[in-house]
Amino acid sequence: MLFGRKKRRIEHLLVVEDEPLVAFDTEHFLRESGFTIVATVDSVADATRIVDTHEVLDLVLADINLADGSGIEVARNAFARGVPVLFVTGACPADARALAAGCLAKPYAQRDLVLAINAIEAVLEGGKIPRRLPSSFNLFLGG
Repeated sequence: MLFGRKKRRIEHLLVVEDEPLVAFDTEHFLRESGFTIVATVDSVADATRIVDTHEVLDLVLADINLADGSGIEVARNAFARGVPVLFVTGACPADARALAAGCLAKPYAQRDLVLAINAIEAVLEGGKIPRRLPSSFNLFLGG
């Protein structure tokens, strides 16, 4: 297909967010942007179960403060399975660089979320780090 859409490397996302309105808005916006949402969950337990059992998972978007623990636990589990993580949180944890592909600070504009995902995707595909990155985003890959 000459003018078709390029196949994305990052397509299937897990959203881990315990704030219902943020979770709903994120899921809706990402679906409208062409991503497949594998699940939207609000706990470490549910996120870990999905990471452990879902065959197609390209990226985990994880908040840090969750009802039953920390998104860092989710990131450790995803990292062990080779699934990249983008922390979306008010304050990026000190050990985030060792566990995640990047960190996007809340509050963020929806377009910044897509730019962050696209930057992670570009680096994972072996490309260059995009020149324009959101100011609230830290990319840990390729640096």
